[in-house]
Amino acid sequence: MAKISLKDRIVFITGASSGIGAACARAFAAEGARLLLAARRVERIEAMKVDLREAGAAAVHAFSLDVQDRDAVEQAIAHLPAEWSAIDVLVNNAGLSRGLDKLWEGKTQDWEEMIDTNVKGLLWVTRAVVPGMLARGRGHVVNLGSTAQEIAYPSGNVYCGTKAAVKLINDGLRIDLLGTPVRVTSIDPGMVETEFSQVRFRGDQERAEKIYQNITPLTPEDVADAIVWSTTRPSHVNVAHVLMTTVDQANSLLFNRKS
Repeated sequence: MAKISLKDRIVFITGASSGIGAACARAFAAEGARLLLAARRVERIEAMKVDLREAGAAAVHAFSLDVQDRDAVEQAIAHLPAEWSAIDVLVNNAGLSRGLDKLWEGKTQDWEEMIDTNVKGLLWVTRAVVPGMLARGRGHVVNLGSTAQEIAYPSGNVYCGTKAAVKLINDGLRIDLLGTPVRVTSIDPGMVETEFSQVRFRGDQERAEKIYQNITPLTPEDVADAIVWSTTRPSHVNVAHVLMTTVDQANSLLFNRKS
């Protein structure tokens, strides 16, 4: 059977201002999708609009959103312009890591931000979007997981825990939607060179750069390609999980760092 066409389909991407989210916007634009893009730094998305249209996006609508804020999420989805309300694909991309500390030395502020973004934020957005998909009889939810959900790494305790939660929420949602046309996928990358490490270390560029030294990481475009692929499979195919790494990474603990 032929793959699904995304032309003129509404694709909602959270955390779309940089990294994997921005790469997803470009990749879905190339498919002719209508892009509904949200992030805290909405000015970055505004600056991308011309390029996204030139890349093939049928239309682009951007708005500011912090997924940690449940009321803001509910209001934003409930009050979308009518022409943007029928969301076909949701990419729950917004997420972050803060700090790299032993559990008993971790900062509670960091924990709350990771849990509120990676877990609660994903829940708030999914809860707001999925009822519409069910009512329309079509839709696809794509969640951004991580190799960190498979194996915890030193001092990654709470971040790894949030991604393990995403894995089980993803699988639980897929079970809940059994018997409906709505599909659910988790794309689970390993090391990807984005602003991830800069965010983790709160702007410490030197420390962030060491994470990627002597290794060839995945690119945001690699991950976006997998996400688009999963959403274009024939309608009877549900890709449950895609676990992907650079060839220089075996799992969250083992890397091939070139001397």
